[in-house]
Amino acid sequence: MSLSSILNIANSGLATSQAQLRVVSDNVANVNTPGYVRKIADQVALTTEGVGSGVDIARVRLATDRFLQAASLNSSAEANRQDVKYELYDRIQTLFGDPGGDTGFFSQIDGIFSAFAATAENATSSPLRQEALFKTQALFDESARIAGQIQSVREDADGRVQTAVEKANDLLKQIETLNTDIAKALATNGDASGSETTQATLIGQLSELMDVKVTQRNNGGVTVRTSSGLLLAGAGAAKIEYRAAGSVNAESKFDDIYITEPGGQKRSLTDGLVSGEIKGLLETRDIEAPAAAERLGELMTHVADELNRAHNANSAVPAPQTLTGKNVGQTLETALAGFTGTTNIAVTNASGVVTTRVPIVFSGGTMTINGVAATPATFLTTLNTQLAGAATASFTDGKLSITAAGATDGVVIADDATSPSSKAGRGFSHYFGMNDLITADRPSNYDIGLTASSLHGFAAGETVILRFAEPDGTRLRDLTVTVPTGTGTMSELLTAMNNPVTGVGRYGTFSLDSTGSVVFKGNTDPAATMSVIKDTTTQVPSGVSMTELFGLGGGVRASRADGFKVRADISGNPAKLSLAQLNLSAAAGTTALASGDGRGALGLADAGQKTVSFQASGGSAAGQQSVSRYASDFSGDIGARAAAAKTRAASADAVHTEAQTRQTAYEGVNLDEELVNMTTFQQSFNASARLIQAVKDMYDTLLGMVQ
Repeated sequence: MSLSSILNIANSGLATSQAQLRVVSDNVANVNTPGYVRKIADQVALTTEGVGSGVDIARVRLATDRFLQAASLNSSAEANRQDVKYELYDRIQTLFGDPGGDTGFFSQIDGIFSAFAATAENATSSPLRQEALFKTQALFDESARIAGQIQSVREDADGRVQTAVEKANDLLKQIETLNTDIAKALATNGDASGSETTQATLIGQLSELMDVKVTQRNNGGVTVRTSSGLLLAGAGAAKIEYRAAGSVNAESKFDDIYITEPGGQKRSLTDGLVSGEIKGLLETRDIEAPAAAERLGELMTHVADELNRAHNANSAVPAPQTLTGKNVGQTLETALAGFTGTTNIAVTNASGVVTTRVPIVFSGGTMTINGVAATPATFLTTLNTQLAGAATASFTDGKLSITAAGATDGVVIADDATSPSSKAGRGFSHYFGMNDLITADRPSNYDIGLTASSLHGFAAGETVILRFAEPDGTRLRDLTVTVPTGTGTMSELLTAMNNPVTGVGRYGTFSLDSTGSVVFKGNTDPAATMSVIKDTTTQVPSGVSMTELFGLGGGVRASRADGFKVRADISGNPAKLSLAQLNLSAAAGTTALASGDGRGALGLADAGQKTVSFQASGGSAAGQQSVSRYASDFSGDIGARAAAAKTRAASADAVHTEAQTRQTAYEGVNLDEELVNMTTFQQSFNASARLIQAVKDMYDTLLGMVQ
């Protein structure tokens, strides 16, 4: 071996040791830098024609482990998903207040029943009436506030989705730019470790927003995909698009999140997301918050309905001159069909004496009015004839109205004590809402006693667009259902809706349950959820849509919670609160409706204890229980969901912390190791320097011999 070869080998050793010392110095300097990944300089032996000719640095790389990196990225995405879900659901839980406190929302429900119990003891007390009405209105105002705040949580989540999308786009651009820098550095045998460290940090930030998978490219840099395989970066930066809905209510519809991959293919990003902050925001916006809102709507509907049930069995003293019902969403003939039992329409004078009384005996599709046979089609004519001018009944825009002729006369409707009228679990006055205490700005009861032969009242050709999705919110398909031509029966409508080709048959079935309510049952596993995207239908004569009449989808059901109020005339005059009951056994000419009668107040006080049918809502199965029990269960469910969300968040955070700890232990800087490396490379440097010195000495000796 020549002296020149020895010198070249020594020089390569010297340069390599210097490079290694630079790497060690950089590592030591960044020992406390967050996100810094330890550098490693890979050495390779140089050979010439099979003979060793020195050493060189092949490349400076980061001390990464792809398995630890993947575990850290996955745990980061899941932790951020669970953290944001807990954060937002905790806000929802807080809206209801302390379930054990006197001022909490659920405590207010018991408070109104207690207030009505107090009025039974002194039915003429205006302060007691006023307090009961105040507490009732306060409850529904609080319900409306909570319902609005739940939608505010959804609106916040929706806005944060757009912010996260914008951040993700910025990160993807930076990651792709660094891909170019890294590839150029490696192509010129340069040091790309700085760019790689920055890129790893950016990928970590991206994993907080969505689940990602990272693979190394052969030419340097990385390819980033979602867990479902959508390309985010590596052959150009993908572009993600989303526009927030703005103002959000229970029936708001949201755009999908779309991704345009580097190759130009546009797809839905929503369907492929598994974890990350965006996934958590979507789950809260589309699943968790709507479920709470829907259950709140179901609860408040039954609070209102049970108060109305009791109030319709009562009367104010003196009785009101006019009783006007609610919009039943049907023709009068359809609404009357199916009633059984007996009710009485009475006209009383200012003294509470019955001057006219017309009993109505229902028998399915027929009836007798004051002993005269009638049908739903002849109901008004026959009733007005039998009232003989003492009062007049009419039906307009889906509302039944009865008005006494005399200015000081009043109208009272009272069921027979032994055989009360009934349809879908409601008496005649209750079904038509003739003396409701609580009014609603839209249909709120969907168990209206429809049958297969009932006329639906929608025009042929009108359409409803329904959206079907997986339980986790993943969209399946939007389907348009068209009202069919024919005789207009519910049977025809349900057949058209359930058609497997032009209807929803591939995802589930619409049917009428025992209360005459239209219900949807999914036939997929897991069962698909259904929501309404657009409804162009209008029912005649009521003017309501199919969505409103049948309660299609969770949105319209949730919206009920903010639409209840104490009837305006009663709120303005507590004396009109119906606490008395008509005495059908009173002798002719004697008082049948007496001031001071508080029997009806007992019914209002007991309204929370009556067992009634609740429909499935917000993940809660259909069943029978009291309003008070349902409120208690709902309170427990809200607390349990919040506790579960907290537990999941804590568990996900713990997993992420462990994954980060292991990754840091492998990728981070260990001062002891670096000091050992520093000593090793110093000695190597010194050895190479001594070798150079030895060669110099040998050269000097040779030169001396020549001279």
